[in-house]
Amino acid sequence: MTWSIVARDAETGAFGVICASRALAVGAVVPYGAGRTGAIATQAFANPFCGVDGLAMLREGCTAPEIVAALLSADQGRDHRQFHLIDREGRTAAYTGTACLNWSGSVEGPEVSVAGNMLHGPQVVASTLDAYISASAADFDERLIIAMEAGEAAGGDRRGRQSCAMKIWLDAPFSRFDLRVDDHPEPLTELRRLWRLAHQGYVPFQTALPSRSNPAGATDREAVYRMCEAYAAAWNAENPE
Repeated sequence: MTWSIVARDAETGAFGVICASRALAVGAVVPYGAGRTGAIATQAFANPFCGVDGLAMLREGCTAPEIVAALLSADQGRDHRQFHLIDREGRTAAYTGTACLNWSGSVEGPEVSVAGNMLHGPQVVASTLDAYISASAADFDERLIIAMEAGEAAGGDRRGRQSCAMKIWLDAPFSRFDLRVDDHPEPLTELRRLWRLAHQGYVPFQTALPSRSNPAGATDREAVYRMCEAYAAAWNAENPE
């Protein structure tokens, strides 16, 4: 009923999860992550503790394969689960339970994993992965969207489409990018619209937020506004519609 990508951006070290489903508010259930730590997507008959406990183990420095083994040993409903993750070193691991409905499975590439269930076929995850690898020149956020659009074009969720979400973590425990489409006839199209809108103010404003190295953040309102306007003008020039 869902497919997703977990990945690490080699250039920035950011971790990201993007997911889509013929279910309401997929972004409320699937993605977990933290900056400099890793990311997890839990789906099918999703177990949120795969995200919660898996993220705790990522923070402790456990590897992706170690976490899969630990989560499976603790879950009596494991046959109905699907989850995949990437650790701080970019290692990936995935699990698809035997009771997940066809087509279900996963593929992996360098610092990226794609997994899905109730899909039109293996071409969905294969096309998603191929597009992600081919879009290496794109910024990480758009690269994730491009990949999911390719998976949708290859068939996507065999029940249809309803929601999608994208979360990206850079160097903090909270997300730098958090966009959700909870109920829409064309969720990935709407996500791309929100992505463009985010670069008009939301994305540059993130740099003004408090950080561990700058606990106050930027507090000069007019300077922040000018910075956001300059960023948006430059971004729009480089990314025309």
